[in-house]
Amino acid sequence: MSDKRTMTLNLTEAEMEVLDELAKSKDMTKTAIIRQAIRLYQLVEFRIANGEKLFFEDSKKKKAELMVL
Repeated sequence: MSDKRTMTLNLTEAEMEVLDELAKSKDMTKTAIIRQAIRLYQLVEFRIANGEKLFFEDSKKKKAELMVL
């Protein structure tokens, strides 16, 4: 595994509550949640850069495109 580096991340109270809830519901550490979020964002950015689109679809097959700025 590559060398690890440390950083400080300042979150608002609301953001920290979301991170706490995600970590608890997924039974993961907050660090693992942040790492997973970075990998997901990297994948989304890669696919969008290659001309793909990202959609959410509900149970009624209604689609909504996710626009990433």
